Amino acid sequence: MAKRRKLEAPSAADLSALDAEFRSETRTRPNPATTPISQIASEAAQASRLDDAQTRLDRLDAERLRIAQEQGLLITEIPTANIVTNQMIRDRTVLDADELTELQISIRANGLRLPVEVYADGDGYALLSGYRRLLAVRNLAELNTGKYTTIKALIRPATDTAGAFAAMVEENEIRANLSHYERGRIAAIAAQQGAFESTETAVNMLFNTASKSKRSKVRSFAEVFEMMGDLLEYPENLTERRGLRLAGALRQGGKPQLREALATGQGGSPDAEWYALEPAIVAIEEGPQRIAKRGRPKVQPPAGWEGRNTLHLSSGITLRKETDSNGYLIRFNGKGIDSEVIDRIMVELQRLLERP
Repeated sequence: MAKRRKLEAPSAADLSALDAEFRSETRTRPNPATTPISQIASEAAQASRLDDAQTRLDRLDAERLRIAQEQGLLITEIPTANIVTNQMIRDRTVLDADELTELQISIRANGLRLPVEVYADGDGYALLSGYRRLLAVRNLAELNTGKYTTIKALIRPATDTAGAFAAMVEENEIRANLSHYERGRIAAIAAQQGAFESTETAVNMLFNTASKSKRSKVRSFAEVFEMMGDLLEYPENLTERRGLRLAGALRQGGKPQLREALATGQGGSPDAEWYALEPAIVAIEEGPQRIAKRGRPKVQPPAGWEGRNTLHLSSGITLRKETDSNGYLIRFNGKGIDSEVIDRIMVELQRLLERP
């Protein structure tokens, strides 16, 4: 027969130990009056709020990313084979081989520091700026099989032709100055392709930060390109002085003589080409001048009185009456005023003031 175990009631110490163990394993409610189901619902709501806040942040980040991408502010890697460069006439006509080699060495040693700029064009991209960088990377790809097949790029929004020309010119003006002829050439081509209403407008827009004098020179070289560009073999080598003389001769109507001078043979060097042109230029410069000075004629004020102290004459001379502590003064301004004219005026004043 099994022996019965004697049951004993737990002592006060045993009950305290059991209670402490129970409390350590049971989560304490912030408010003892809150029921367990209410506490669970509250915790679920708090977790939901945290999830909603993170979702909103994620959505905001995604929107910022989308806007940055639309504005062309994100740098991405795209295959060089997907970039076309013939959508626009490039402003630089000659690439220095030594400079291109230096750029390739730099890219190989340090990577491409500045991305090219493109815009989406069909299934690929059209180049806006960075022609030399793209060419350098493509050259490196030919020398290193399997490498340099992509390039860092900013994908700009599809832009109008005028904006594309401006972006290209701006980059080359900053990074590698264009020659005088290249500036005039790209302005003339931009106008011919309809990006601007005229060559003058193209010059003003493409070189809007340049001085008035510099823009005038660009217009002169644009005329050289338009009238002689098909015959000149070394136009990029024209110095500023030679180019301006050539443009001046063209404005005097010397296009037939100058083209004939080149048609007989340009020679094998920039100097030989210039020496073929110079005799015709000198003959035009020493002959009758059709245009005395380039630029718009100044607007002459209408003849007659302007106020009480200024008189404009039909001859273009202006008389101004002034006074000082010594009496009255008359100032004479305008073309044709010289010492001889002043002497005649003095004689007429003498006759007028000595009349009885």
